[in-house]
Amino acid sequence: MNISRQYDAVPRPRARGTERSLARRAELLAIGRKLFADTSYDALSMDDIARHAGVAKGLIYYYFQSKRGYYLAIVQDSVADLVTFAASGTDLPQVDRVHRTIDGYLRYAEHNHAAYRTIVSGGVGFDAEVHAVRDSVREAIVATIAEGAYGHGDIAPAARTGLLAWVCAVEGATLDWIDRPELSRATMCELLVKMLGGTLRAVEELEPSLPAPPPARRDGT
Repeated sequence: MNISRQYDAVPRPRARGTERSLARRAELLAIGRKLFADTSYDALSMDDIARHAGVAKGLIYYYFQSKRGYYLAIVQDSVADLVTFAASGTDLPQVDRVHRTIDGYLRYAEHNHAAYRTIVSGGVGFDAEVHAVRDSVREAIVATIAEGAYGHGDIAPAARTGLLAWVCAVEGATLDWIDRPELSRATMCELLVKMLGGTLRAVEELEPSLPAPPPARRDGT
């Protein structure tokens, strides 16, 4: 199972209309990503959003029905993009797929700062539904890494918890990296891969039935 299938619970919203209307909707989503990355949901009124977007408030209602609908569409669209980036490369060998998943994740964050912050933090403040979306992405990435490392996503609780802890660390490190990009993406990717190797070795100690892949072992390349 790849990350795309694992993430089916929260699909990208279907957009209908002419090419022009789809482009306008995409523009509104892009504006919303930036707004909600820096300002909490409650602090932004529909009048504020319309003013920043330079459109009539009714246009936002036309496409998204409500402020809540607009916000959730932004989060879901952002997450769908992230999943698409991280899910590519399924034809690669297992270990190479892990590298490709991490690189795709970083590439997305590098080029979509506001959207990435919205996915990871739920914007400024707390939103239970948005956090549920984020948690589903975490589980999808855990399953994808497990498949790359072990050849299957059905893993013991210790392995799942270890990989989830690594994913949460990746989120924090990536947030810091996009604010202070002192490392190249390639170096950042290699650092996260080595951190993953440490996690996989720890899992092996607790769950001998899940040996770390050769590249993650201390005597590996």
